[in-house]
Amino acid sequence: MNAHTIIDSVLVLVILLNLGMLAVSRLASGVRLFALQSLLLAFLPLAGDVFKGEPLGLHGFVIAAGTIALKVILIPYILLRIIRTGEVHREVEPFIGFTASVFVGAILVIGSFAVAVRLPLPTEPVSKLIVPVALSTLLLGLLTLVSRLKAITQVLGFLVLENGIFILGLLLLKQTPLLVELGILLDLFVGVFIMAIVVYHIRREFDHMDTHLLDVLKES
Repeated sequence: MNAHTIIDSVLVLVILLNLGMLAVSRLASGVRLFALQSLLLAFLPLAGDVFKGEPLGLHGFVIAAGTIALKVILIPYILLRIIRTGEVHREVEPFIGFTASVFVGAILVIGSFAVAVRLPLPTEPVSKLIVPVALSTLLLGLLTLVSRLKAITQVLGFLVLENGIFILGLLLLKQTPLLVELGILLDLFVGVFIMAIVVYHIRREFDHMDTHLLDVLKES
């Protein structure tokens, strides 16, 4: 199996994990699927060097290490801790049902592949699947964000959306300074940290994590 086949296989798994996150009702399962998806994506910058026959660069190593530390270990740990302390373990009645979400997600994936072939690219990608998978991940993260009630699932949707941006960023990995990449990871951590505080206060005030209750608070 060559590097090109491995990269394509990882990208196909990323799409399947996206659909898996739409299908599961258990919040902890969704977080673990996100961590697995992030782990697969963390190795793509290194796989790009292998595919091109170049020595593994420091840039790719730092991005991979930062991604694993933040999105595979730290953020999932924070989210799982919130789920345990919040004693809310399932997304019971989402705006869009789980089966319907997977169906809509599959349509978005097909649409992403149809659109991606028409987009001009700045450089030749290491895989032709990068752009359609990036668009699919962006759209499926957005779908998770708007179709779920629990604040913790909406945070998960935001993180999946960011994974889509990460995949798209692989097209410009060599042209993007390392400090910019690390700054994005730091912003992501700060964003999730703030969201975790918001989720904690929602849980403390309303005794669960349904964000639609904030609308009730606004109307009163």
